[in-house]
Amino acid sequence: MTFHPLPSGSDGRKLRVLGVDPAVAGATGYGVIEIDGKHARLMRFGALRLPARVTFAVRLREIHFLISGLVEQFAPDAVAVESVFTALNIRTALKLAEMRGVVLLAAAQAQIPAHSYSPREVKASVAGFGGASKQQIQQMVKSILDLPTCPEPADASDALAVALCHAQASRARDRLAASVGRVRVSMLAGSVSAASRISIPRGR
Repeated sequence: MTFHPLPSGSDGRKLRVLGVDPAVAGATGYGVIEIDGKHARLMRFGALRLPARVTFAVRLREIHFLISGLVEQFAPDAVAVESVFTALNIRTALKLAEMRGVVLLAAAQAQIPAHSYSPREVKASVAGFGGASKQQIQQMVKSILDLPTCPEPADASDALAVALCHAQASRARDRLAASVGRVRVSMLAGSVSAASRISIPRGR
């Protein structure tokens, strides 16, 4: 994945993203990256794994506490979270939706925009195709962030992939908005120029 620099006319500000990969049974992965022009830099990654005996309510509390702490420490410009996988059974999907809810709540409390991306969107953005394996995602994350080894566990690598997906999507939106803005300015300038050439007949 190549991160293109912002178009001329943009403020060129760094983009910091917190990616989250919630999981009902396993660990909830998280990763913070910063994009500066073409360069993506790793700031923090890891995974929250709780004992199996812990109640689901406690899991929700701990995830909210984790995300709130990361938001406070790193002040990301956006939080990116993986959306619910539609192939899951109803019970698991509902629990995963509740876990995503506390992540979105932590972002909202800090007044930080949150964005959701499907697993296929994340894989296509990072690896180039929506059917990439976890190993392929880990290898691509390692390459993009220029890491000596693949980030472990895989949950953390998935969270970093979600953050990279949002960074790429955000850059694409910025480039599109800048292009549209330049077209509008050009059209307006053309209209003004045409209007100035119109001769208004003088009254008799």
